[in-house]
Amino acid sequence: MSTKVSHTIEKLGIFTPKIINVDELGPGEIGFITASVKTVADCKVGDTITDERNPVQTMLPGFKPSVPVVFCGLFPMDNAQFSDLREALSKLSLNDASFSFEAETSAALGFGFRCGFLGLLHMEIIRERLSREFNLELISTAPSVVYKVHKNDNTSDLLHNPADLPDVNHINFIEEPWIKATILVPDEYVGSVLTLCTERRGEQIDLTYAGARAMVVYKLPLNEVVFDFYDKLKSMTSGYASFDYQIDNYKKGDLVRVSILVNGDPVDALAMISHRDQAETRGRAICTRLKDLIPRQLFKVALQAAIGGKVIARETISAMRKDVTAKCYGGDITRKKKLLEKQKAGKKRMREFGSVEIPQNAFFEALKMGDK
Repeated sequence: MSTKVSHTIEKLGIFTPKIINVDELGPGEIGFITASVKTVADCKVGDTITDERNPVQTMLPGFKPSVPVVFCGLFPMDNAQFSDLREALSKLSLNDASFSFEAETSAALGFGFRCGFLGLLHMEIIRERLSREFNLELISTAPSVVYKVHKNDNTSDLLHNPADLPDVNHINFIEEPWIKATILVPDEYVGSVLTLCTERRGEQIDLTYAGARAMVVYKLPLNEVVFDFYDKLKSMTSGYASFDYQIDNYKKGDLVRVSILVNGDPVDALAMISHRDQAETRGRAICTRLKDLIPRQLFKVALQAAIGGKVIARETISAMRKDVTAKCYGGDITRKKKLLEKQKAGKKRMREFGSVEIPQNAFFEALKMGDK
């Protein structure tokens, strides 16, 4: 009933445990229906099946379709594996109806897929299964959540990819999803956990003790959790903390898109949406990482983090220097100066027209925000 799709039932049966065909299934009986359903998405867990000619008016209560809340881009290390990745994602979606994906392209990473997950654990499991079961080497972009963008013309859109954020002049305000997080932790680590939650713009709801353990309930922006919150929580509590959350609601926030520019060209795979207070810190962290990951060129390479047209962080990869005066073993100094000026002019021209090749592992390493 939720998908409004009709199928012809070919067979009814029960398991005893072997298959036995029956003419009908009555109230309270458990069995199976064979109806040649070609796609698993047409039949959702918890849905109601009714007779097309004599339908019931309302569905059985309790059905709630799964809605992805965390999104990230998955790209193959080798572009030749794109078709293998597409086939692997199709197979995974057969037995996981809550996982969604659609094709997308990136100027830096080529062809890939924008994938939606129920949460961070779900994302890690899918990535791990793709790696182990299908032998795929993948690059994943920064995880992001679904934002509600309210425009000046009184329309609103759901934003899954930070690179698709409209121009700031067309935006009235942006809403971000918040979660209600429950953390169980031994009481000697409570102070560290409260500090971490406060740093992530959290709002404390409850703090109770049961013996030697404390239960902390916080409201947190989901955007602050998807990066490295869980890793930091586990490391500061020696692995003893347990973390559970559920989506609460959407709240208006002072959010901006942080764009990463390499040699003046934006890299859409590294774009992220962040709160304005933490945008500079995150932008500087990524630029510092990229400085160590991108190999040196024959010209200076500028790494910048920007909000719109305003640069908030910058790192510079110094140029490799070729000794053009090595062949001048003597003679007038003006000969050496002439060669150095010629080299300087060549580097300037190269900086204008040269392109920077970003290694594939740089994308994966640059997004490990929690590592120092």
